[in-house]
Amino acid sequence: MVHEPIQTREFTLSTDDLVDVGELAERPAAVRTGRTDGRKRRWRQHKIDRREELVDGTLAAIRTRGSNAGMDEIAAEIGVSKTVLYRYFSDKNDLVHATMQRFIETTLMPRVYEAISLDADEYQLVRSALAAYVGTVDDDPEVYRFIMGNGSTDQSSLAEFEKLFADVVTTVIIDRSTEHGFETEGALLWSYVLVGGIQLATHWWTTDKTMSREEVIDYLTMMAWSAIEGMARAGGSRAIFNAQPHILPKPPQDGA
Repeated sequence: MVHEPIQTREFTLSTDDLVDVGELAERPAAVRTGRTDGRKRRWRQHKIDRREELVDGTLAAIRTRGSNAGMDEIAAEIGVSKTVLYRYFSDKNDLVHATMQRFIETTLMPRVYEAISLDADEYQLVRSALAAYVGTVDDDPEVYRFIMGNGSTDQSSLAEFEKLFADVVTTVIIDRSTEHGFETEGALLWSYVLVGGIQLATHWWTTDKTMSREEVIDYLTMMAWSAIEGMARAGGSRAIFNAQPHILPKPPQDGA
């Protein structure tokens, strides 16, 4: 009888695995569980890292192939199969959600933070923050359309972004108002009005480019600053505001 050669499998062991079997058996269950938990943590971290790599690849793919790119095109541009994408993202909505978070975290908010951290007066802070937001959207239109305009945008992600932006604006309003002795009870509400209006107006502009970037920044600054001036004239107090006369001023004369 001729025996077929036995096929052997080669295993790759980590240093953690190079433990004498008898020693392993003698270890307390808590120690063995600790090793298992450590592997689970490493696997979870691997999945997080891999998702970030795929999201970064998605951002690059969208910038190359456009906001209407599907999962097949995105996978091809990244250099993986669509199966790999679905291993880490449940569906396209999940990928859009992760891409939105990554874009906000790595691109949009750092520019806004930089703008509002300037050592400047209040007007310049308002204008620089608006210029940073509008400019970021305008510089990366395909990514913005992908995460905001393809109909699959996760509304919870959008709400998270608006809350984050509003919290930042609120902090600035409270800091500056406190310096001037203004009341700040309405700060969070004012912030949501400003952030919501700016976000909606900028989104409209991305679909109807009838104005230049500079014109959009000028008009947004005009409205935002006028609102802030009105709050300042009342010292942030709704009682003082309600007691003031509310008459539209006449337009300035030419050359005035």
